[in-house]
Amino acid sequence: MNDYPKNFRKTFDHPGGEGSESFLNTLCKKLRTSSLKGAWVFIFTLSLLGVVGSTQLASAGSDAAISHPMPYLGTPSNDVAITRISRYLTMRDGVKIAIDLYLPKQLKEGETLPTMLHQTRYWRSIEYRWPWYLIMDPAPRGLMAKFAKRFLANGYAWVDVDVRGSGASFGTRRFPYSPEEIKDGAEIVEWIVNQPWSDGNVGAIGISYDGAAAELLLANKHPAVKAAAPLFSAFDLYAEIAYPGGIHLTWFTNTWQQVIDKLDRNILPFGGWLTALFAKGVLPADEDSDRTLLGHAIQDHSANWNPHQEAMGIVFRDDPSSFSPASTIDTISSHSYATDVGASGAAVYSYSGWFDGAYPHAAIRRHVTLSNPANKLIIGPWDHGGKNNISPFGTGPSEFDHAGELLKFFDEHLKGIDTGIREEKPVHYYTMGEEQWKATDTWPPKATMVSYYLAPDNRLTTQKPSLAQASDTYQVDPTTGTGEESRWHTLIHRPITNPYPDRSEQDQKLLSYTTIPLDQDIEVTGHPLVTLYVASTATDGTFFVYLEDVDEEGHVTYITEGMLRALHRHFGKSAPPYKNVVPYRTFSRRDARSLMPGEITSLTFDLLPTSYVFKKGHRIRLAVAGADHTHFRILPGPPPTITLYRTSIFPSHLHLPIVSSKIH
Repeated sequence: MNDYPKNFRKTFDHPGGEGSESFLNTLCKKLRTSSLKGAWVFIFTLSLLGVVGSTQLASAGSDAAISHPMPYLGTPSNDVAITRISRYLTMRDGVKIAIDLYLPKQLKEGETLPTMLHQTRYWRSIEYRWPWYLIMDPAPRGLMAKFAKRFLANGYAWVDVDVRGSGASFGTRRFPYSPEEIKDGAEIVEWIVNQPWSDGNVGAIGISYDGAAAELLLANKHPAVKAAAPLFSAFDLYAEIAYPGGIHLTWFTNTWQQVIDKLDRNILPFGGWLTALFAKGVLPADEDSDRTLLGHAIQDHSANWNPHQEAMGIVFRDDPSSFSPASTIDTISSHSYATDVGASGAAVYSYSGWFDGAYPHAAIRRHVTLSNPANKLIIGPWDHGGKNNISPFGTGPSEFDHAGELLKFFDEHLKGIDTGIREEKPVHYYTMGEEQWKATDTWPPKATMVSYYLAPDNRLTTQKPSLAQASDTYQVDPTTGTGEESRWHTLIHRPITNPYPDRSEQDQKLLSYTTIPLDQDIEVTGHPLVTLYVASTATDGTFFVYLEDVDEEGHVTYITEGMLRALHRHFGKSAPPYKNVVPYRTFSRRDARSLMPGEITSLTFDLLPTSYVFKKGHRIRLAVAGADHTHFRILPGPPPTITLYRTSIFPSHLHLPIVSSKIH
C-alpha cells in the first residue's frame, strides 16, 4: 500500500470502523492497476462512520513512553484461516436473531475453545455486491473485525450478533437495552456452550452501544460468562450522553437518530451512490438465499423507537418515557443493573479515553460501583473508540495495542493463563502533557484540592478575594461553541485530527480568568470542580466552563469542560443510584429550581475528569460561556445577561485536584 496516500492509509491502520482487513488488502492488490479510483473514496467515506476498515490496532506498540500497563502479545499476528457460518437463532418468543460464528479453520475434531460474544446495534457484517464479494474471504467484517481476528488467532471462537430489531435480526426495538434484548444474550450464551467446539467459557466485548450490551449480558448471571469489556460506553445515559449537566446534547441524539434510521432501513449512512456500487447493506444469514427473511426483518424495524424524538420530550431524569409511563431513562441505563452485574461474579474491564465524550466518567462510575477485585479501569489519551491520541502533545493515530491489552484480560479469565494482569494495579491512566502512563490502586489518585479564585483584571489566583463588592457582567453569546473537532463529535466515530482549534479566538467571546505564569510544572489529575456565584436576567440558563492551558506564546489548549443547566443546580437529598467520586445531582423534577432574575445563587458542578500537566511558564485559564451551539440545546428566549461575583462572601472559584507537592 506504500504507493497510496499516507492519509488514506491511516484510515485503515487505526481503530474505529467496521470492516475486513483482508478485504482491504485484496482490494488494494486488485486496484493497483485499475482506474477505479472511486473505490478509495468509497472506502474512506464508509470509514468515517466505522463501516469499513480496521477497527482496532492489533500490532504490538504503545503510546508515548508507556510503562503501564504491561504489554501482552499472545500471538500478535492477525493471519489465521477462518470459517464463518451466518445463521438465525430463534429466541423464546419466536424472534429470529442473526449471528455470525467464526472459528479457526484448523480446529481439530474434539478441540474446544472459549468464545467471545459481540452484540452490536450497527450491523454484524456487510454484504458486498458482485464482483467485490468474489474477493472477500470469510474473515470478520463487523465493528470489531481486527479484535476478532486477533482473538481467533489466539485460540478463541468469535460470535457477532445483530441485536433484536437491528441488522438482519427480526423484532422491533421498543427502546435500547430492553429486557427482551438482555434475555436474548443469555439464550445466545446457552446456545454457545452447547456447541461441540465450546469449552463452556464466554467473554463479552463491545464498543459504545455494544459495550453496554456486553456489560448488560452479565445481568443474566449466566455462569459461563466469566468476563466482560464494556469499551467506550455509557453507564448513566442521562448524565453522560443525553443530558450532560442536565443540558440536552441535541447534536448527538439528532445525528445518532439519522444514522440508525438509515441502518434500520438497510442503507449505509454515508457514501451515497458510490456506496451503493460496492455494498448492498447488512449481510443476510446463509439460509436466506433469496433475502426474503431479511426483507421481513427490515419491515419489523420500521416501528423502531426514535431516540431524538424521545430526548426532545425529556427535561428531568425522572420524566416518564414515551414507551412506558412506568419507565424513565434510568430504566435503560447500565447503572440500574449494577447489582446483578456485580452478582454475576464476572470480571469487568472499564475502558475509555480522556476525549471520549463524557464516557471517561462513565468508566470511572462503573469501576468504583462494581466491587470485584479482578475489575480493571483504563483511561488513555484517546477519542471514542481509541483510534486516535488526542493529547495536545501527542495527537495522531494511536499505537496502543488495544487488542493485546484485552487479550491479556480475557486469557486470564477465560483460559486461566497467568498473564500478569492480576499483579498489575487495577487502574491505569495516561497523564497528558507529561505523556506518561501511571497506575494506582484506587480512583481518583491522591491529590490536594486547590482553589483558584476569580480576581480583578480577569485573573485567576489562589488568594481568596477580600473585596465586599466585585463582579463581572457577561452578555451570553449564543454563537459560542466548541466546533466539530470536539470530544462530542467523536461519539459518531468521526476522526478528530485537530482537536479544539482556535481556542484563543473562541475565548474572545467568553468570560475568562487566567493565572500568572507557573513557576513549576503542575499535574491536575481527577475531577475539577467549579463554584460560580451568579445572577441572571433569566429564570434559567446553561453554563459551560472550560479548563485551558495558555502557553508562553498565548496559544490556548483545551483540557476539559463542565456544564450545568441552572434549573438543575439543586443537589437534592436522594441517595445516588451508584457510587460517586463527585457530588451527585439528582436532575429530578422534585429538585428543580428556577432562577430568580437578579438574585445571586451558587452553581457548583464538576468538570469531566482529566490528567494533565501544566508546564512551567504556562498559565491556567478558566473560561465561562452561556452556550455551546455546536452541540447543546439553546434554551428559548433572548440571550440573558449574567453577573459573575468574586467577593469575600461570594467567591467564585475553581477547585483543581493537584498532584504536585508544591503549590504557588
